[in-house]
Amino acid sequence: MTTRIAIIGAAGRMGRILIEATEQADGAKLGAGIILPDDSLLGADAGEMAGLGKKLGVTLVGSLEQAKDDFDVLIDFTSPEATMANIEFCKAHGKGIVIGTTGLSDEQKATLQAAGKDMKIVFAPNYSVGVTLCLNLLRMAAKVMGDESDIEIIEMHHKHKVDAPSGTALRLGEVVAETMGWDLNEVANYGREGITGARPHKEIGFQTIRGGDVVGDHTVMFATEGERVEITHKAQSRMTFAKGAVRAAAWLKAQDNGVYDMQDVLGF
Repeated sequence: MTTRIAIIGAAGRMGRILIEATEQADGAKLGAGIILPDDSLLGADAGEMAGLGKKLGVTLVGSLEQAKDDFDVLIDFTSPEATMANIEFCKAHGKGIVIGTTGLSDEQKATLQAAGKDMKIVFAPNYSVGVTLCLNLLRMAAKVMGDESDIEIIEMHHKHKVDAPSGTALRLGEVVAETMGWDLNEVANYGREGITGARPHKEIGFQTIRGGDVVGDHTVMFATEGERVEITHKAQSRMTFAKGAVRAAAWLKAQDNGVYDMQDVLGF
């Protein structure tokens, strides 16, 4: 069963990589590429635009409405506001959606969760297999070392990333907090300056670094008086995320309505 995938923001950096990943994937094919309605690339072939050196027979269009009959699942790595509108469109037209957008507010996340009653959604801050594995390792580390450790999360991304901390860093923190029985909103510290006093034990610190073209580095540190354990993931290519998102889209088509994450896609 082949899943027809639509990619919104197809002319962007991630969009082009998603087109390439879709072309490489088994069980998936590109059904539509959506770009801005005033983009000069309107009407171009998606394969040529993405630099694949061949035509895919998919013409770039300026709206989801124009592509509504051409796809089963939408992949969305856009902005919070655009993603919320795209969820409503997909719900109204019986489409699934794979969301990689970060920076959603608590209210937007609640709206997303509610939409899952009537549609199929995969929502994850990171679609790499390695990060998904790290989430499971974190649960183990938090259970064994959390009570004795000072816990810090350090993340670094390219200078163009607009939200901080990254969605992945926040998810790492959520997993640790959930394992410890803490509320992340109560224990998170997103930066230190000046005379801060001694570090409290029940705290998860976040440090954000931005610079250059770093795809994404994340480290969670469990530091005790005598030793330190660090769980680190370093992404070297955006293709890692693209392949995971396409895998999620192909998987989603056969699922019931609901909100899923990469843990579900990978069967963890």
